[in-house]
Amino acid sequence: MKNARNFYINGQWVAPVTANDFPVIDPSNEEVCETISLGSADDADAAVAAARAAFDGWSNTPVADRISALQRVRDIYEARAEDMARAISLEMGAPIDLARQQQVSAGTWHIDGFLDAAKSFEWDHPLGAHAPGERIFHEAIGVCALITPWNWPMNQIVLKCAPALLAGCTMVLKPSEIAPLSGILFAEIVDAAGIPAGVFNMVNGDGPGVGSTLSAHPDVDMVSFTGSTRAGRLISIAAADTIKRVSLELGGKGANIIFADAAANAVKSGTIRCFRNTGQSCNAPTRMMVERSRYEEAVEIAAATAAATTVGPAHEEGRHIGPAVSEVQFNKIQALIQTGIDEGARLVAGGTGRPGNLNRGYYIRPTVFADVTPDMTIYHEEIFGPVLSIIPFEDEAHAIQMANDTPYGLTNYIQTTDKGKLRRVARAVRSGMVEGNGVGFGKGSPFGGFKQSGNGREGGAFGLHEFLEVKTVSDWD
Repeated sequence: MKNARNFYINGQWVAPVTANDFPVIDPSNEEVCETISLGSADDADAAVAAARAAFDGWSNTPVADRISALQRVRDIYEARAEDMARAISLEMGAPIDLARQQQVSAGTWHIDGFLDAAKSFEWDHPLGAHAPGERIFHEAIGVCALITPWNWPMNQIVLKCAPALLAGCTMVLKPSEIAPLSGILFAEIVDAAGIPAGVFNMVNGDGPGVGSTLSAHPDVDMVSFTGSTRAGRLISIAAADTIKRVSLELGGKGANIIFADAAANAVKSGTIRCFRNTGQSCNAPTRMMVERSRYEEAVEIAAATAAATTVGPAHEEGRHIGPAVSEVQFNKIQALIQTGIDEGARLVAGGTGRPGNLNRGYYIRPTVFADVTPDMTIYHEEIFGPVLSIIPFEDEAHAIQMANDTPYGLTNYIQTTDKGKLRRVARAVRSGMVEGNGVGFGKGSPFGGFKQSGNGREGGAFGLHEFLEVKTVSDWD
């Protein structure tokens, strides 16, 4: 990759202040596929300085021009979709068909949602008829540090960069150092779109180096972070001294509540959804809660679905799942599967070790545990792999109690043909999103959670608000 060892700062590709090579590992074969540079505090400082210098000009650029700029980014992004799919597949192990159809397209979908929202957004408006001379303005918050994860790279980069651009913010993007190739490619796209120098900057690095510098930086006005709850706590602490805004999208342990009257395919589709992207999704429905009368049937269906799920290299086309992203993640998932066995959960599919046909690469056997109880580690801890836990429930109240028995609150799922029941349970569960009967969310829908799943909302008009301050002016008229 042409710019692999460089950073994008102030409209130029520049070498790091101090060379610090870092290998990018192809998780399908455990071999080095590229070498990037890890930045330092000096690199982060240079990027922040460029963003600060560009802020006044960009924040005062007419909204229509900012919309046109993002449209140019979208057009080039679409033209380079195949390059992006191959980069994502190589760096984090998404099967190439999944990378094309879901990973890359998530970026396009979100850009379109932001463009639609920006065109109808009330950037300034009167307070109301009771205060005719008072006006409300929504203005760019300032310089933003955008720290993104490896599991859905373009989904998360676009959810931060697109609204920041539209809002008039300037930014420094730090992609995951584990899967940085898509972030470098995105920087190339922004450069080709002619975004003014300093508005968008990209520095690769790790959390202790670039991430912590950005979080504590006095010239950074906001940190938007997606990743683990542990890292979110550290970022919040680092940001506290400067009272900067911190928007967090963190972990999850979603409950998939399947009532006895659910559709016949609810268990199979829920299992497939849990395994999608090799289970590396914060909103994965990893706790399948099934009404007692259908419980054993559900266990059999889930086990059969897991057994029929194939695993293979990311570069191969097909509907298989790929490897976990790294050796660290592989070892964590293996350890949690073993913990489930040791703590007495009933293993009905999968288990530890690689699938039998694969002896190299970070591959995980699609795994299903039954009879999981609230005292077990796998009931509470986010595994972030293709591991499903199945738990019986007795009635509606029991299902709600178990769904809420978690420090997380990102997405819950409800399967029932009784609309009244769906509405009652949806209102009772404590999560930022509730998906009913497999019906997906619309473009511009707010993505975010309750409790330790975070405190921000991304997507559409909700995502724009994250990057805006509210100003009130009296005696305007």
